[in-house]
Amino acid sequence: MHYPDIDKYAGMDSPVHRIEPRIKIISFGILIVSAVFVGTIPASLFFLAVAVVILLASRLPMRFILTRMKVICVFVIPILVLMPLTVPGTPLFSAGPVSISQEGVSFAVLVTVRSVTAILLVVTMLGTQRFDTTLKALSLLRVPGIIIQMLLFTYRYIYVMIDEFLRIWSSMRAKGYTFRFNRHGLTIIGNLIGMLLINSYERAERVYQAMIAKGYTGNPISFSPFRVTIPDCLFCAAVITLAVGVHINYLEIL
Repeated sequence: MHYPDIDKYAGMDSPVHRIEPRIKIISFGILIVSAVFVGTIPASLFFLAVAVVILLASRLPMRFILTRMKVICVFVIPILVLMPLTVPGTPLFSAGPVSISQEGVSFAVLVTVRSVTAILLVVTMLGTQRFDTTLKALSLLRVPGIIIQMLLFTYRYIYVMIDEFLRIWSSMRAKGYTFRFNRHGLTIIGNLIGMLLINSYERAERVYQAMIAKGYTGNPISFSPFRVTIPDCLFCAAVITLAVGVHINYLEIL
């Protein structure tokens, strides 16, 4: 089974690709935090527009972005559906016990726009540089090593464990097993999960011993150059100015 890589187009050349990795992480982090904590729909739409402009500047294929966003956006749909029904306020539509409030619709739109903006920025940031470069940049930014190693092994082996699960499941199906939602079926699934955990533990031991034998020290290694240039500083300063300006205007409105 083929699994898509988040850094498939990291080798492209664009203004976003050329931003120094540490500056890119800091700048995108500021934009994400600012977009998530803004409290008005116009301001959130402004950050969404900024995210779209950055995406267009990165020249990443739209299909690549949409493929990675659609899985996460599925979790946003319940918010868009439930908030208008649960948030009290001025009713826009009523049918018996069901009432859709204006405040609920506004809050649902706000949360949806903020979520889409954050997802778009994250996918764009990760898609414009190699994953090992991202980890090295995080290390240089003094992110705890244990977090970096968890990200590395999660990204590297989650697909391996999916393949392991599918291999065991295919073997069971080849022997005539059909899942039924009863005690016996749940017992089989529990045994399958237990077998997967044991295989995961044994694989982790083998991988750890192999890494130690090859001199692994826990520090990520990348051959990408890390050199901050004047355009990188200007981009970061522009992002900070933009984020601060939007939030100052938001506070003045309040």
